[in-house]
Amino acid sequence: ISKGDKVALIANNGTGKSSLLKILAGKDTPDNGTVFVRDGLKTGYLEQEPAFDGELSINQYIESSHTQVLGVIRKYENALTAQTESYNEVNQNAFELASADMDKYDAWDYDRRLKMLLDKFNITNLELPIGLLSGGQKKRLALALALLDKPDLLILDEPTNHLDIDMIEWLEKYLQQSSSTLFMVTHDRYFLDRVCNQILELSDGKLYRHNGNYEYFLEKRAEREEVFKTELHKAGRMMKWELEWMRRMPKARTTKSKSRIDAFYDLKEKASGKKTEQELKLEVKMSRIGGKILELKKVHKSYGELKILDGFEHTFKKGERIGIIGKNGVGKTTFINIITGKEKADSGKINVGETIVFGIYSQDGLKLKEDMRIIDAVREHAEVIEMSDGSKITASQLLNQFQFPPQLQHTFVSKLSGGERRRLYLLTVLIKNPNFLILDEPTNDLDLLTLTKLEEFLENFGGCLLIVSHDRYFMDKLVDSLFIFEGEGKVRGFLGTYSDYRIEIEEAEKSERQQQAALKKSEAKDKTDERQQEKKKLTYKERLEYAALEKEIEKLEEEKKSLEAMLQSGEQDYEKLLMVSKRVSEIIKLLEQKTNRWLELTEAGE
Repeated sequence: ISKGDKVALIANNGTGKSSLLKILAGKDTPDNGTVFVRDGLKTGYLEQEPAFDGELSINQYIESSHTQVLGVIRKYENALTAQTESYNEVNQNAFELASADMDKYDAWDYDRRLKMLLDKFNITNLELPIGLLSGGQKKRLALALALLDKPDLLILDEPTNHLDIDMIEWLEKYLQQSSSTLFMVTHDRYFLDRVCNQILELSDGKLYRHNGNYEYFLEKRAEREEVFKTELHKAGRMMKWELEWMRRMPKARTTKSKSRIDAFYDLKEKASGKKTEQELKLEVKMSRIGGKILELKKVHKSYGELKILDGFEHTFKKGERIGIIGKNGVGKTTFINIITGKEKADSGKINVGETIVFGIYSQDGLKLKEDMRIIDAVREHAEVIEMSDGSKITASQLLNQFQFPPQLQHTFVSKLSGGERRRLYLLTVLIKNPNFLILDEPTNDLDLLTLTKLEEFLENFGGCLLIVSHDRYFMDKLVDSLFIFEGEGKVRGFLGTYSDYRIEIEEAEKSERQQQAALKKSEAKDKTDERQQEKKKLTYKERLEYAALEKEIEKLEEEKKSLEAMLQSGEQDYEKLLMVSKRVSEIIKLLEQKTNRWLELTEAGE
């Protein structure tokens, strides 16, 4: 990884992406091999599941994790105070060293950056104990602090998890403009495309580098697999000829024959190099769906002053595919819980058709005992499963289709990666043969190749589909309308994909900016006209003085602004700072005098 690179790592779940990131971040050590890191490199690391001391408040954690930066700031403040009170060589040297440290740790605007990032990620109550935060809030806090450090190398493990779409789009722009070098794992393809310029693919123990976006990676991967199939077929044919030669057991062990024997074993290895990895196969029988599906009439739901639904109404039609978007905390998950009966509405009617079988994939994931084996987790639901073509398979065979081979099926749940747990959860949802799928953040922790298979399955799914997701690519591919949760109980329907909705929003914002610009221009013209009228009422000499004062005031204000910027720049020459400060005081007095005279002339001209 070179300076300025923005690299994404793609690999299947369970192959060790998070482990590799921990090694690069210095949180884990490899069994062998060496990691070379440039001396003095400042690294920031966002874990997939950040770990915090739950006893500390947010404020206490920030202070304990940024002791070095905060120490540098306090040292500078003390040096500045000492130099101001008593200017001497010792204090001047201390001030210069403290200023150099402020540069080194980029601490000049630490407080502003901290407030901006915490506000952006909706972290407002800094006295709250970290133990009371949700998983999403912890992830947002960890991300804010990773960005705050402005590291040379930023290592991110699924940075978009638990962020709403507005936050993701802000983060996209931030990382695009950032000078930090990036190395990250993400399943968000729009985010990947817009932020990264390189993709590293880990496949069958080999690493492939692609200089381009996600579409380019898919194209090159398909080409490589096609070449592999061709070479495999060719090696298989050659293997037959060479096997016949070997069976004749050549007695003359000449250099030429030994060379051919060695080549035979190389060819044998290549010919038997078929990929044992099985592709994810999503295929289950969908329950029959009747005419009546789901109807919601005048549904209300509040938590105290917080309104979630205010008279919501909708009648679902067969095959309807709806995406749900909105900021965190507006009630998207509560809405799903009301539909599925986990929570009760305050008022209104919810009528579910008799033939409806919900398949619910919740954001919380699958709750299993850590000492349970994978095969037992599936057998709890069914021993035999009916497929879409009417055939029946065992729980073990279904697990095999979901990329859990026989040797893995008796592994304990505690050994699974985050993505493997999600894939197992998806299996337990589909095993019920649902005809109404409700997916709450289904893309979290799934690898890109699994996501592609899930999308293919959902595209051909004949039932109803309701998706809550921050993955814009996933939404664009699968839904044809949206429920937009705007807050205060308001839910707006929109016919189209998320990208269509985003275009509408951008056009509305552009129109509003144009209107504001036109209004400001009109106001400025009115003020100019008023001033011209005022000038006409003054004598010729006063009008000249009035015009000169306007120019002088403008010039003095520009000089004042420039000098103030110099005072705040960290300039270390004390005598120069003293002169600048004295001049600023003079300008303030001059501005007061000239402004008072300008006001007098303005009033005289009325």
